[in-house]
Amino acid sequence: MAKKSAVEKNKNRARLVANQANRRAALKAMVMDREASPEERFEATLKLAEMPRNGAKVRLRNRCQITGRPRGTYRKFKLARVKLRDMASEGQIPGMVKSSW
Repeated sequence: MAKKSAVEKNKNRARLVANQANRRAALKAMVMDREASPEERFEATLKLAEMPRNGAKVRLRNRCQITGRPRGTYRKFKLARVKLRDMASEGQIPGMVKSSW
């Protein structure tokens, strides 16, 4: 089980990312717009730099939804490898069967 503080910090980051996604995308588009004047692009860069860093999508960490484990997490299932195996063995994941050859 992961530390509760780390899991909560990641949840807060996810909320911040969701709240600021539109504004951040608009500013990034303005910065990348080659037809805009250099002054406008520079001001957009400054506004983007003023925004909280935790609002960037890159800051999010993939964690297991059950245990909060940060490593060995499958994106598709949002589960750590350990929990995925346990749940698959119990038949709780539809379509997933134990492999044998």
